[in-house]
Amino acid sequence: MARIAGINVPDKKRVPIALTYIHGIGRTTAEKICKILGIDTSLRMAEIDEATLNAIRSEIEKDEYKIEGDLRREVSINIKRLTDMKCYRGLRHRAGLPVRGQRTSTNARTRKGPAIAIAGKKQVTK
Repeated sequence: MARIAGINVPDKKRVPIALTYIHGIGRTTAEKICKILGIDTSLRMAEIDEATLNAIRSEIEKDEYKIEGDLRREVSINIKRLTDMKCYRGLRHRAGLPVRGQRTSTNARTRKGPAIAIAGKKQVTK
């Protein structure tokens, strides 16, 4: 397994797909990195040589990409800023509810967590 930016990148995946395992690099950025370095996108990570791997590492370590710890830190600081301001989005983050205007009557289970049954309440059927 190749190690890029502190992450073990899978060998059996194509290069652009394998680069997306790094937090902060998506499909578009991975394709752009391959295009800049002239890497064939059909190659697997196991097929590229050490020089190409070092070129990928140096390209990612440039200041233009925020990845892994720096990106996670920045996102958490932004969320903390919103909660400290007590703005609407900050209150939604603090309450663990959807932030971007989705409905919560139904379909908010990912943010709200599993449903909790109300004790003593029975369903009335007519």
